[in-house]
Amino acid sequence: MLGGLGDLKIPLLADKSMKIARDYGVLQEESGVPFRGLFIIDDKGNLRQVTVNDLPVGRSVDETLRLVEAFRYTDEFGEVCPANWKPGSKTMVADPHKSKDYFNAVN
Repeated sequence: MLGGLGDLKIPLLADKSMKIARDYGVLQEESGVPFRGLFIIDDKGNLRQVTVNDLPVGRSVDETLRLVEAFRYTDEFGEVCPANWKPGSKTMVADPHKSKDYFNAVN
């Protein structure tokens, strides 16, 4: 029997004890309510991104997907995804001299 979320393709967990929220430093101890935390961890177990929002502000699914795609791109091609990068956009080489090619192209 499936729950209300249907057939999920990703793991889903519940943190009823608040242990995970506490371990990741997003639990407001006084209220017992966690902040809105996003932690991108790669397949090697490396923490790549941390975003913690106050309760009134939600997270952006589009920005999360952009970050995951950017990390995958940089891991595969070894280049840098500049600010506001989107898949298919220009990237730059992580070198002070070679990065000039990128800056000359976008300015």
